[in-house]
Formats: sequence, C-alpha cells, structure tokens
Amino acid sequence: MQKKGSRQIASIDFDLRQLEIFRKVVELESFSKAAEAVSLAQASVSERIATLENMVGTKLLDRLGRQVVPTGAGEILYKHAILLLDMKRTASLEMQEFLGVRRGEIRMGASTIPGEYILPRVTGHFRKRYPSVSVALTISDTGVIHRRVLEGDFELGVVGSRASHKALIYNELWEDELVLAVPVGHAWEGRKEVSIEDLCHEPFILRESGSGTLKILESYLKEAGAKGLDDLQPVASLGTSTAVKEGIKAGLGVSVLSSRAIETELKTGILRALKIKGLTMLRRFYLIRDRRRVATPLTRAMVDFLVEASAKEKKTNEG
Repeated sequence: MQKKGSRQIASIDFDLRQLEIFRKVVELESFSKAAEAVSLAQASVSERIATLENMVGTKLLDRLGRQVVPTGAGEILYKHAILLLDMKRTASLEMQEFLGVRRGEIRMGASTIPGEYILPRVTGHFRKRYPSVSVALTISDTGVIHRRVLEGDFELGVVGSRASHKALIYNELWEDELVLAVPVGHAWEGRKEVSIEDLCHEPFILRESGSGTLKILESYLKEAGAKGLDDLQPVASLGTSTAVKEGIKAGLGVSVLSSRAIETELKTGILRALKIKGLTMLRRFYLIRDRRRVATPLTRAMVDFLVEASAKEKKTNEG
C-alpha cells in the first residue's frame, strides 16, 4: 500500500524506432535531414520526438536557430540509444549469418570515375553471383562520399583519395592514369607529350571543386614546380567528366581526365590522349567503410567481390 504523501513515479518507456529517429536528429542536428534519412515526413519526425519526450517525461532536444542539439537528458538517452541500436543491428546480422541470408540491398557511394566507368560493370558481375541482392549506387564527389559513409548513409564507398578520419578503413582497388585530352584537329594532336609551360597558356577546362581528379592534378603540378591550378588558364569549371569531354569535343579547351573516362573516345578517334612532360599522373581508387559499424553479410560479400575483381584486373594488366 502506498504511503500517504508519497509520489508515484511514472515508468519511462520507448521503442527502438523512436530511438532510431532520435539518434538521427541528434547526429544530423536537423529534423528535416533526419526525416530524409529515415524516410519519413518532417511532421512525422517531430510528432515522434514529441511522443518520445512525453514518454520519457522531459525535454530531449533544444532548437538553437536552425540547429538542433540534445539537452542534458538527451545526451544520456543518445548514449544509450547508440548501444541499443547497435545491439539490435548485431542481433540481426548474427541471425542473417546463421540463416545464410543473401538477399537485400547494399547502399554504396562512389566518386565519378569509379561510379560511372568501373562499378556498373563490376556490379553486373556481382549480381550474377548474388541475383537476389540489389545495389543502390549514388555518385557524388569524394568529400561527400567520405561524409556519408561516416554518417551511415552508405555502407561502402569507392573514392580516389584518402581522408584523415580514423574511423575509415581503406582497401586499395584499381589504378588509374590521368592524361591530357585534346580534340581531333587540335594543334597538339600529333604530339605524344606537351610541356607544363605550353599547358599553362592553353584554355583549360577544370573539374568542379571537390573533385578527386582536380585535387590529384593540382598535387602533381605543384610537385613539378608549378603553382598548381593558378598557373592554368581556366575557361570553365564543369561538374562531371562527361561534361568535360563534351567541352573538349566542342573546342572549349583541353583538360586532364581519367584514361578510363575516355576509353571509348580514344578508340573511335574523337579525342587524343597526351602526357604532360615530366609527369606520370597515377592515382588509386579505394574501397572505404566505417570501422565503427558492423558489416552485414551482404556488405562483406561485396567487399570480397570488389577486392577479387581488382586483383583479377591487375593480374590481366600485368600479363
């Protein structure tokens, strides 16, 4: 029997879906971004957070302008939400492993060159081995892919440069060479190479800021003693390799592109590939994943397949 004057404390309860939504709001600092991440309307996310706060009995989030931050109670719940959701994920993965599940979707991100010129072919071979698995591939610049892998939007990423974040695991995959591409009829088309000095006086088409190709080009130019991109004569900055190729064909300027991106144009004679004197511009593409997240059986299958595919290509090229 309850003593007179004592106060009954309501029990605190919540479910894992509420915690998943709450965690996304905290990590993305935004209701709208969280709504997109969990595939709900923003109003529904707000309603579920309000319900969670009522069930817990205290305010969990503060709105500071456009930014959303956790309260003291929110910080405590967020810490436990991570543990509970990771336990749920681990349990699901162990059950999938036990049952030998090989169906579902793999969410991947890739920078332009591997995303447009390598992965579609490799993914086709992967689907032949695992016909019940679909691959959702998003193409963006390298910086975005790094960020979205760390945020959990992508299980895997394929990019052309490394980042310094300690949570990322890198597996080296394919090698790529950057070449100077010029159109048929250009004054340089009969040459095998041109000097950096000549290049710096020629109209040049740049890739957009954040492009791995752009970063690699600038690094190589500086190593060769030039100031970098500042020494070039830019006439345009275009967002994709395809757009750059079309600009070259139209006579807008020359550019440095992945040799993989212009294979078709070189075979048909539409473009010519030259080297820049004194520079061999090589780079590698890396498979990235977040070491803090437990890899699903499907993710592990894709990792193994990509490493295997890159090894086969390397062996073929060496032979």
